[in-house]
Amino acid sequence: MSRNFLEHEHTRQAIADRLASSTKHNYLRDFVYGGIDGAVTTFAVVAGTIGAELPPRIVIILGTANLIADGFSMAASNFLGTRTELEELNRVREIEARHIRLDPDGEREEVRQIYEAKGFRGVELDRVVELVTADEERWIDTMRAEEYGLPREIRSPFRAASVTFAAFVVCGIVPLLPFVAVTDRSFLFASIMTGVVFFLIGSVKAKWSTTPWGRSGSETLAIGGTAAGLAYLAGALIRDIVP
Repeated sequence: MSRNFLEHEHTRQAIADRLASSTKHNYLRDFVYGGIDGAVTTFAVVAGTIGAELPPRIVIILGTANLIADGFSMAASNFLGTRTELEELNRVREIEARHIRLDPDGEREEVRQIYEAKGFRGVELDRVVELVTADEERWIDTMRAEEYGLPREIRSPFRAASVTFAAFVVCGIVPLLPFVAVTDRSFLFASIMTGVVFFLIGSVKAKWSTTPWGRSGSETLAIGGTAAGLAYLAGALIRDIVP
């Protein structure tokens, strides 16, 4: 496919709007993260239970237990991980603020070398160093980004965890819905519906990669299908081993 196109406009107003919106946190990746795991793990439980030839009632009980427990576990992990990033950001800020206060010349030299490595020389380099170090917050932000590779802000740990849990439940409940009706084709319907969820999540995931949405959706479908197949085989194997 040709790449000779622009993903966005470059008018003055369009640029201003885009830069303003870029400061807003996006929690879609948390939804994708929770959605994929919710669909995979719940359907794996369903497939393993069916492989063991257990009744639909057991499918719903085990699937629901997994939905709540594993969903909460993922949300908690995301919360703690994101909060750790936030704590690291604050820790580095305190370090840089102290260094600027105690050794401003040394910190200015760091800024100088950072921008010298970017190709600035002479008067231009002096001017950049002067502008960066003229404001303490800008100075600290520059050091956090350039020296430590950290972003200016970290998204809310609580919101990240909430989105992950919601996605886990919304996508993870899909494999269980056909068993509520208790029909002979519940597993078939669950497989089709979950396959659609896998593909849709994978297609959305392509937003953060150069992989075409169709391929990304197919890859996620293949991964989810493999997990379900292994769970089904494990259930069938245990059924034959355990009396």
